Amino acid sequence: MKHPTATLVVSCPDQKGLVAALAQLLYEHGANILQAQQHTEATTHTFCQRIHFETSELAVSRAELEEVLSQECARHRMRWRLTHSDERKRVALFASKFEHCLADLLLRHRLGELPCEISLIVSNHLDLEPVADQFGLPFHVFPITPETKDAQEARELELLDQHAIDLVVLARYMQIVSPEFIAEYPERVINIHHSFLPAFIGARPYHQAYERGVKLIGATAHYATSDLDEGPILAQEVVHCSHRDSVADLVRKGRDVERLALASAVRAHLEDRVVVVGHRSVVF
Repeated sequence: MKHPTATLVVSCPDQKGLVAALAQLLYEHGANILQAQQHTEATTHTFCQRIHFETSELAVSRAELEEVLSQECARHRMRWRLTHSDERKRVALFASKFEHCLADLLLRHRLGELPCEISLIVSNHLDLEPVADQFGLPFHVFPITPETKDAQEARELELLDQHAIDLVVLARYMQIVSPEFIAEYPERVINIHHSFLPAFIGARPYHQAYERGVKLIGATAHYATSDLDEGPILAQEVVHCSHRDSVADLVRKGRDVERLALASAVRAHLEDRVVVVGHRSVVF
């Protein structure tokens, strides 16, 4: 039987004694540290740490632990979050007509690779309803036109709130979500872009890659921000190509790396292995 665990993730201005301070606090309250990773960003002098620990012998309640952590983290000007293994994140998957990323995440979840609860699927088309039915998930369609976009986004946000969604995954959702949408889920919207960013931002990246005759194509999973395809990068994958490859070949090859990059990013977020520092991410 697995023991309950928790994960503490912090970031703050670097200074001496941070590792010792957190380790001592957790030890004093009965936590058994299973894994600790830290990194200091050289350019910004930002300290980042992820501590994964066992909680079965805690001498205090969860609320009391959060209170002492809040006091300690405030003393060091830490940005922090604490999650527990028995409180799984609730995920909403957004997709349009392409099913490869959506189906891949659903299958990985069924196989136990993604520690979360997938609550629902949202789309702007009916095409992927059979995929949702196959996995027994609610499927919600919000047709979007330039005239209805704002109203439909408001309905989507209302639905996400009703289901207490923690993470939104844009699994080839071919719509640009608004800054207002992003503001509701800061660092909690993951997008897959079918290009090795920062190359070929925007629409039709495989066509752009073909026109440039690239020898590698890639996919990038990143947190969505109000700036299109500019959010902190979480995972990237590449595959070789050549002058022999048509656009259709690039699309076919690209599907493989899109799946891999998106799954890697989603897993990192679910396991609380990501710290955002400015425009960059630290992924433990």
